[in-house]
Amino acid sequence: MLNIVLVEPEIPNNTGNIGRLCVGTESRLHLVHPFGFVINDKNLKRSGLDYWVHLDVTQYQNVAEWKSIVPDSSRVFLMSSHAPKSYLDIDFQDGDWLVFGKESKGLSKEVLAQFENHLKIPMSTNIRSFNIANSVAFVIGEAKRQIQLK
Repeated sequence: MLNIVLVEPEIPNNTGNIGRLCVGTESRLHLVHPFGFVINDKNLKRSGLDYWVHLDVTQYQNVAEWKSIVPDSSRVFLMSSHAPKSYLDIDFQDGDWLVFGKESKGLSKEVLAQFENHLKIPMSTNIRSFNIANSVAFVIGEAKRQIQLK
């Protein structure tokens, strides 16, 4: 099972869509506070539809609390548009941690400094970034494809 981590998510619709994606891909969702919304937001529920009740989700008060439960930091992959290596160049494994930052700024330098595996999603220079829900879908899709081939 993959672990999807959203650090300080800001937009409930994105979190709802990612929650639905996690249910559909049998992935766990980890949400790190603070959030830009209340967890019972109607937009979050609308985006997650009736699948939210099936979601394996855990909330953490901060990055340190989340990090304390990670058994192997070498299997933590942080997504950053500034990373030198593509997510397409990684050999993903069951149980990996895929970490995404908040919509407005991504992951902070402090969070990035705590882990060595930084990955980017290749994209045109015409845009700054992809929508976070789309980014999670790209990476989960590739990771699940690789895991199912093993």
